[in-house]
Amino acid sequence: MIADPRNVILVSAATAWEIATKVRLGKLPGAEELEKRFLEVTENAGYSLLAMDAAAALRAGRFTNAHQDPLDRVLAAQALADDIPILSTDHRLDGFGVRRIW
Repeated sequence: MIADPRNVILVSAATAWEIATKVRLGKLPGAEELEKRFLEVTENAGYSLLAMDAAAALRAGRFTNAHQDPLDRVLAAQALADDIPILSTDHRLDGFGVRRIW
């Protein structure tokens, strides 16, 4: 799906935040170069960046779902607001009512 040029691939700013945080904490070994060149890499791949906005932040904060990861909550809020699926193996996202692929 990602390699299919007919598909628009959106990458959330929350993903950039999570990668930078995990690299800083040493929880994503080998991703230092990706973190440093994140904007260049996503642009070169033809991906579109999805900004975080206050509406998504509020929706994420208001979820009553027990899932506690704040970045996953933002991703779910963005997916629901824009009616886009999330590409993830994390079944916990299903609790938000998002369309999850994989």
